[in-house]
Amino acid sequence: MASKSVKALGLARKSLTALETGLATRLPEAYKKFYKEWKLTEPTAVHYIPETGKWKRNDITGEVFPVQNVPLPVIYPPEANNHIWGGDGVIQGFQSRASDVRRVPHFWVPVLKRTVVYSEVLDKYLSVIVTERAISLINSNYGFDHYLLKTPACDLKGLLPLRLKRKILQELQKGCPSYADKPEKQSEVLHRFENYLSAYTAEEIEWYGYSLHEALRILKQRIEEEERSKVVPLKHMYRAQLIEKLKAASLSEMVDNKAEEISSGESGSWLQKINPFGKKRET
Repeated sequence: MASKSVKALGLARKSLTALETGLATRLPEAYKKFYKEWKLTEPTAVHYIPETGKWKRNDITGEVFPVQNVPLPVIYPPEANNHIWGGDGVIQGFQSRASDVRRVPHFWVPVLKRTVVYSEVLDKYLSVIVTERAISLINSNYGFDHYLLKTPACDLKGLLPLRLKRKILQELQKGCPSYADKPEKQSEVLHRFENYLSAYTAEEIEWYGYSLHEALRILKQRIEEEERSKVVPLKHMYRAQLIEKLKAASLSEMVDNKAEEISSGESGSWLQKINPFGKKRET
């Protein structure tokens, strides 16, 4: 139990360190807030039932010992980023198929189904792959939009639901332009969903749902654009032009002097001029 807790703390520290090194330190606070919600917040228990309280008693022996709610190690494969798993994941363990047979390794994988969900804010039908738990959560929240907007990033897990949540928030921020030709429906949708906007600023919505790699790529692009659009003071430009002109004038003068020396026959080296035993040039 203790080793699993230490491992979980180590993973959390590793995720936090990712924001404290290199270019990631220049990421805006809006993205850091999302990243901490996504990677450092404890998710809702899915594969075990947490016990309440700090202590519990063994009904048979009467022994009292502390309650330890240690999450099961769950594997989230890369494919989970393209689906909506609702917090489900792959669990690795052992299965005992008979009392007199050695237990064997086993993977418990969620059942995946392709279904169609409807986003009322986006006014679109989406074909996605989901788990049974994701369908149950959508129904219990009375719709796909409510499920995404109510669920924190640590429970959504995958990048697809996070991107859809960002898209829905941006649509609400713009006033649901997809219903521009239906003013009554537009007003109704805004009235039912606009309360979710109060939890986010405009900048937080802009950076919501990106992976760390995507956020760093966007940051690099913005830095490059700022460097290209940076205004250079005129004094620096004029100084550089003056230096170039002086260099060109000096080089031209040297060439002219050399040509004059050659034409007048005074092209001998300085060593020949100071050598007393050298052959004197007739005058």
